[in-house]
Amino acid sequence: MTTAAQRPATLEDVARVAGVSRSTASRVIAGTGFASPAARQQVTAAVDQLGYVPNPAARALVRGGGVRLVVAVLGTSAAVLDDPYVHQVVGSAARVCTPAGVGVALHWLPFGDPRTLDQIGRDRSVCGVILVNTTEDLLAAVPQSLRGRVVSIGIGSATVPSFDVDNAAGSEAVLRHLYAAGRRRIAMVTGPRWLPCAQRPVQTYRRLMAEAGLPERILPGDFRAARGRTAAGEALHRWPDIDAVYAISDDTALGVIAGLRDAGVRVPGDVAVAGFDDIPLAGMTAPALTTASHPVGRIAVAAATAVLDGRPAAPVTLFPSALVARASA
Repeated sequence: MTTAAQRPATLEDVARVAGVSRSTASRVIAGTGFASPAARQQVTAAVDQLGYVPNPAARALVRGGGVRLVVAVLGTSAAVLDDPYVHQVVGSAARVCTPAGVGVALHWLPFGDPRTLDQIGRDRSVCGVILVNTTEDLLAAVPQSLRGRVVSIGIGSATVPSFDVDNAAGSEAVLRHLYAAGRRRIAMVTGPRWLPCAQRPVQTYRRLMAEAGLPERILPGDFRAARGRTAAGEALHRWPDIDAVYAISDDTALGVIAGLRDAGVRVPGDVAVAGFDDIPLAGMTAPALTTASHPVGRIAVAAATAVLDGRPAAPVTLFPSALVARASA
């Protein structure tokens, strides 16, 4: 059992020993508001005597700085919060925030409804926001109350700095690898059409196919394995001669491999398959998946650090992506 003598000193203890009101002690410790020189000296002496350690959350609320960093994820349904990518963003942000006494909260932003972002902006406990799956409409909906306290993982704007992977360069590395291996009938499974950052790999694919004089073979995707499995069947039906499939997420690529196997197609003997992200499972499948790296942790750490530092960041910070060649292509 903890005794009174053993418990940590409280703000009330400091006020009692200093002979001042609780509000005066709070103002002195927080460094806000008026307090006489004598009161400041008395409170400082009491803090030293008692070994008082201010609660970082309470101190942040007094200063109006907030105690929570919100990871706000745009999606067509709340299922987007179950994405392992989102979990990695939250975990990496927590590594930055925990030593600062700041918690991390996860919020779903319903697609086409920015009101949740307004509510977050009015919440005094929020110190900042990391937007995930950012669109132009979402950037336009950022309230004035959040300006200077919000960053984006994805596209940004003049007032919202962005942090993201250079998926255009990573996609180019994968596609050139497929071409160098002799693949000439390459299909692509994309990401969601509404997500701007998912369009960069599509633009890269179209450019490279045009440069090589090869036909475009594009199928819509949604980053999920189930869609990849279905897309594999569609690709075989529409283009029976395909010899490679590039999917812009590893989950989708693994679904493509499953769909090809369902149809009796050998990977990579008949059709090579490559993805993007280099998730842990990519190196443990049979065959191991060729992909491109995606430093999600480093990106999230940089984004969270920018919010907590409160200093202007570069408008766009792109992290490099590199080819990870394995057996599937």
